[in-house]
Formats: sequence, structure tokens, C-alpha cells
Amino acid sequence: MQELIPINIVIGDRTYRIKTSPSDEEAVRRTLKVINDKIVEFKTQFAGKDMQDYIAMVLIWYATQSTAPGNNPAADRDITEALLKLEQQLDKAL
Repeated sequence: MQELIPINIVIGDRTYRIKTSPSDEEAVRRTLKVINDKIVEFKTQFAGKDMQDYIAMVLIWYATQSTAPGNNPAADRDITEALLKLEQQLDKAL
């Protein structure tokens, strides 16, 4: 079994310290980049909201992207797995 390594991640403007396996670290960081880029995009489109609103918008966007016709679920598998692992790690941290 692989040792988990601690990493600091940022979602929106909040920093979280999570543990992940070294082999999953890159997927987690790629997923975080997608999430944070989408938050910035929504901030420019919908000014005046708070960070929780932007994070909720990103979650809705992501969920609808994965079920939209024409999307390749196999291509999104890495992101989905990374998000699930991230969610589990955040649940453990809280």
C-alpha cells in the first residue's frame, strides 16, 4: 500500500490540507486547475456573488457536463475519480 502524502490545495479562496497517494497528486492538481479556472470564469460573468455561489455554479456546471449528450465519459473518468477522492479527503479533514 502506498503512503499518503500531504498536499495543500486551494479551491476558490480557501486552502485545504489533504492527503493523497503520490500517483493521484497530478490528477488532483489538474482537477483543481479546472475548478479554479471555471470559478474565475463565473466571477467575470456573474459579478457580485460570493465564493460559495461560484463554487455551487462550478459544481452544477461539472455535473451537467458529465451527463450532456456527446460527452465521452471515459475521457472524464480521471477528473471524476480525482473529484471523488478529493471529496473523500475533504470529508476526512473536516
